[in-house]
Amino acid sequence: MSDSLSDADKIRNKRLAKLGSQAQSQSETERAPDGNASAALATDSGITSGVEVSPDDAQQSKAKINVSKSDPSSSSNTDPVSPSRIKPAGGGHPSINISQARPTPAASRKREELSAVGNPRTKSPRPSRESIEDWESRLLGNIFRLTLDPNALQDSFGHDLHYVPDVKNDLEEQGGSIKLNTSILDQALLEAASNLKGTSPLDYLLGCWKRVSRQFRGMKNEGGNDPKYNIVKEARRLCMSYCIFAITMPDMFGQLATTSSPLLKHFLVDPEDDRGVCHDFLAEAVARFDEDESIKDALVGAVEELSRQLSRMNMNDDYKPYVLALRNVVRYGPIVNALTQSAFFLPPDIPAQEIERRTLLGPFFQISPLQGEVTTSYFSSPETRDKGYIVNSQRALRMSLQTHQNDLLDIVNHVIRASKESRERVLDWFALTVNENHKRTATQVDQNVVSSDGFMINVTVCLDQLCEPFMDATFSKIDRIDVDYLRRRPRVNIRDETKLNADQNTSDEFYDQPAEGTSNFISEVFFLTLAAHHYGVEATNTKLGQMEKDLKYMAKQIEKLELDRHQFVSNPAQLRMFENALKKYKDQVSKGMSYKLAAQGVLLDDLSQARVMQFMRYAIVWLLRLVSPSHSYPKEPLKLPLPEEQPEVFKCLPEYFLEVVVGAFKFIMRNMPQVLTSTQSDELVVLCITFLRSSEYIKNPYLKSGLVTIMFNGIWPTWNRTKGVLGDLLNSLPFATEHLLHALMKFHIEAERTQFYQKFNIRYEIFQIIKCIWSNPIYREHLSQEAEVNLDFFVHFVNLLLNDVTFVLDESLNGFAKIHTLQKELENPASDLDATARTEKEEALTQAQGQAKSYMQLTNETVAMLKLFTEALADSFTMPEIVQRLADMLDYNLDALVGPKSGNLKVQNPEQYSFNPKVLLSEIVDVYLNLGHKEDFQLAVARDGRSYKPANFEKATVILRKWGLKSAEELASWAALGEKFKEKKELDDQAEEDLGEVPDEFLDPLMFTLMEDPVILPTSKISIDRSTIRSHLLSDPNDPFNRAPLTIGDVVPDTDLKAKIQAFKAEKKGKKPAVGVATDQMDTTAG
Repeated sequence: MSDSLSDADKIRNKRLAKLGSQAQSQSETERAPDGNASAALATDSGITSGVEVSPDDAQQSKAKINVSKSDPSSSSNTDPVSPSRIKPAGGGHPSINISQARPTPAASRKREELSAVGNPRTKSPRPSRESIEDWESRLLGNIFRLTLDPNALQDSFGHDLHYVPDVKNDLEEQGGSIKLNTSILDQALLEAASNLKGTSPLDYLLGCWKRVSRQFRGMKNEGGNDPKYNIVKEARRLCMSYCIFAITMPDMFGQLATTSSPLLKHFLVDPEDDRGVCHDFLAEAVARFDEDESIKDALVGAVEELSRQLSRMNMNDDYKPYVLALRNVVRYGPIVNALTQSAFFLPPDIPAQEIERRTLLGPFFQISPLQGEVTTSYFSSPETRDKGYIVNSQRALRMSLQTHQNDLLDIVNHVIRASKESRERVLDWFALTVNENHKRTATQVDQNVVSSDGFMINVTVCLDQLCEPFMDATFSKIDRIDVDYLRRRPRVNIRDETKLNADQNTSDEFYDQPAEGTSNFISEVFFLTLAAHHYGVEATNTKLGQMEKDLKYMAKQIEKLELDRHQFVSNPAQLRMFENALKKYKDQVSKGMSYKLAAQGVLLDDLSQARVMQFMRYAIVWLLRLVSPSHSYPKEPLKLPLPEEQPEVFKCLPEYFLEVVVGAFKFIMRNMPQVLTSTQSDELVVLCITFLRSSEYIKNPYLKSGLVTIMFNGIWPTWNRTKGVLGDLLNSLPFATEHLLHALMKFHIEAERTQFYQKFNIRYEIFQIIKCIWSNPIYREHLSQEAEVNLDFFVHFVNLLLNDVTFVLDESLNGFAKIHTLQKELENPASDLDATARTEKEEALTQAQGQAKSYMQLTNETVAMLKLFTEALADSFTMPEIVQRLADMLDYNLDALVGPKSGNLKVQNPEQYSFNPKVLLSEIVDVYLNLGHKEDFQLAVARDGRSYKPANFEKATVILRKWGLKSAEELASWAALGEKFKEKKELDDQAEEDLGEVPDEFLDPLMFTLMEDPVILPTSKISIDRSTIRSHLLSDPNDPFNRAPLTIGDVVPDTDLKAKIQAFKAEKKGKKPAVGVATDQMDTTAG
């Protein structure tokens, strides 16, 4: 050998010296957590050699028992390795032969290859006694595929052997035997790895590593100083050292250094492959971290490069080897610690859109069916696909995603369990994903500045799965969710979020007071999961809803564009431009539909949504515990109404804590009610009723309306439940029967403060819920109690109900009159309408039809509700504050349906607007009949000077009889009621005539009727009838004359004026009131 050393040799020697100094003290490396145990195969020399046996091989190697006649000629067998034959005393009797099952040729070849020791060129038997030097040479040659014979370049299994002439020359110069040994193994490895053809040094050395590791696992250090054991151990140590050299110093083998990690391609190969990175290798590498930092850096660099490559891929690509590689790596805590401390794991100041590409975990969570190219591969030409194809594609999509999400959970679980430091770092990464994506919940979202939907959904699902271990059915760990977490510099940024019932200043003051203590892992994950649902799944649901609207609009625009095609037919250039523009539009619609179908496939996953429901159930109970005075729900039942003084901590919670619960259950109720369990339903109903009954706890009316929507969707009939998943529960749960009706009535009143159309939608849903529970007599009793105990509350409710009936029915009927006119104009052949005028009228007709349909649906429900209530509570609906408005409304609508202008309501296809005038007339007549026996109602109808017309009652009788809408008994009652109205009208007119000219001071300033119970308004000092001001305050809490705030308790009885009015009436009737006799109406004022 040359005396001069190259730079590579110097480096090698230096590192070998360092590694060699610890060779004697190095212990056997810890095996991989999930490594398979290796079987030991006996060699001819009696030394065991480790072999990994597949299940098939193991099955074939089992002993089998053959029962047969004994063969005298073969009774003697001197081969000690042969199966034993047991010959019975008497000839011809059956003997039991215990033998090994014949292995398959492939298994035999593998077994022989792994156990072969000696001359690799031949399969000839080895001597029965073999020296340790021969055994060592044979073993090392077999493991490292080395040869000192230039004529022996292949072993008996066809593997190429690496001839090492320099090593042979050195041995010859030393005058020793020409045999391989561990003292010259390092030189042999360097020479062999430096002269490879068609492969890299690391490829060669990793194969050697697997063979020497298998051999080592099969060795036993008997007596504590077995020379064969020490030989294999040293060979394994040197092999690992040279693997590290090949990774960190490729120039040592004459290789050019590259920017790419040499380990990268080996991570992507099956770990059991000779070129793959196996668990033994990783375990040994980890054991050397303390003595050699370079291997740690190399492993971290390889994983980082793995992540960067994956960031350029999608689910259509071969991404699984990357995920498997990371799963294998994170099984080792020291590697996890090194990865999480890497700058690439959590880069500073990274924008939301880059998290999924420029963080170590981001590309793994980015893989999703919602990636652009993937959606079109699952749903190409979506507009032409039938339902079966779509369902199958969505099922396949979900299966792929579930597998990937389980892999993500496995990775995160190993990172969390590796150490406290790694757990903190991965929680920081999850916090980054939610804190940087606040813009995902904006009204208009720029998708270029936020993380993708698929990425955020994967993050949310992973966090849901992390919550599963502590979400037991008995809520035994719910106390571990510490609300003070939010005041301990929480990872989740909630400062700028809208709070449940606190303004920004109040919230800032509260959170500026830090709480003592430390936060636990359960609290961390719980609040991160709430945030992930808000910025992840909920934002995706919102986007999906808007996308469906946009796709409908775009489809209509395409239809309009197709109608303009004829304008370009004569001009080929313009037609070509038109076709290109239309194609772009259609492509955009097709892409949007593909995305919508893929998103539905991801979201409509029973397993994932069942997990979401489990988490939301925990969130519900946690919220209810905060507002419960004892903070012990569900162990102690909740009592309503909640205390007036709200807990400060609840008021300052982010609004989305409740919003994600509402959004999740709204989605489930609309799309997948079957995943809801009975226990989840109980707590959901309690939540809805609690915050509708004590609605002052929540500031946002639209959030509270979501609670109504949940119950509304929950009573919608499904294929096996006529009252939906919640209908039976609302009728049987004691908490519901006690509080639901009041809660609905209260929010019906509060809805007046919401936007115009929104309040009608809310009230429509409330009416549907009341219809569902009305068959339960308990609810009817509660309504009667409300009318008696909470008079002002009940009157306010009824007043708004009458307002709604009046408004929506009036709008509906006016809309039908407009539709009738427009349809006649458009159908009239004599009309001279140009194209522009016709288009304008067609658009006006479409708009009128939409509004009429919406209002008519509300009309039907409101009238139906009025019918139910008046049937049960006739007394309550004939109170002075209500009866006149109710009579005026009924008379007006009866006139519209049967009066002179009823012909204007005839429209084409009235059923498309839910308009059935006969049914509507029948229900209005029912309301008349429900109240007809009340004298106050009869008088109120008669006093309606605007709409009461006896002829309308006669016309209604004709229609009812003609169409069989009422029974003979009901018709008789209707006719008799009409006569009573006439009589009351005559008597009232006569009484008014008897009174003569009424002084202005006795007339109500708003209604211009003779006052019965005058009161003085405290600020304007105007006298007005009590019933009039009470009705006014139901819809306007201000003095009608100066707009000053006013309540019914502020008014002062005008006793002097009341006495004058009574005296005036008595005088006109020729009577005087007795001195000291009380007036005929009780004074009910509060003061």
